[in-house]
Amino acid sequence: MSFLTSSCAAPNPSPPQPLIGGPAVSEALKRAQAGDPNAQNELGLLYSEGRGLPQNYHEAKDWFKKAADQGHAGAQVNLGTLYSLGQGAPYSDPMALFWFQKAAEQRNALAFAKLGMMYERGRAVPQSLIEAHMWYNLSVAYGEKRAAESREAVATQMTPGQIAEAEDRAKKRMPTRR
Repeated sequence: MSFLTSSCAAPNPSPPQPLIGGPAVSEALKRAQAGDPNAQNELGLLYSEGRGLPQNYHEAKDWFKKAADQGHAGAQVNLGTLYSLGQGAPYSDPMALFWFQKAAEQRNALAFAKLGMMYERGRAVPQSLIEAHMWYNLSVAYGEKRAAESREAVATQMTPGQIAEAEDRAKKRMPTRR
């Protein structure tokens, strides 16, 4: 799984690079500049992946931050990922955790997987395979199929009792069905 993340650091030292992606990128830029969080996240993705724009993690971070501040869960995950990798933002597990938690509050499946990774590795939180398994469980339950592999890998290091506890914790966090 790959991970992406905002800081109040010094301004970007280089000016924005010219657009090379044509009308679609120009339209996304126009919507992003007008404050559309979906377009801001899209622009962040274009910059981070180098699709239609030169790859530029600093620009990606700036656009993700604009959208994340407006509550865009996908942008919050992307911003957290940049912090967790130190791309376009200073490497910061606490900032990554902050943004993953913000997105998880909105029941974002990828954010759950990212939190699972944080607990599995003990990054900015005490290492806990039970917590990791729980978050991976939630991620799978909310549709992130790739998290099942991580959950199974963690389970190989756990006792049956620990797995049962993790599954119980996950069930308690699931919305009740009517």
